[in-house]
Amino acid sequence: MDRVHHEVAFLGRNVHWTLAELLDLDHAQRRRWVREVGDLVDTTREED
Repeated sequence: MDRVHHEVAFLGRNVHWTLAELLDLDHAQRRRWVREVGDLVDTTREED
């Protein structure tokens, strides 16, 4: 359950989706978005 909380918090903070929208994603979809957004966040940090 901690992983779900982490994924939801990460995506909610970065893409501003609602809790309902995030929980409607199945686990595979949510993990994919975490990877995609994480890559973008990392790229942005490297540019700074």
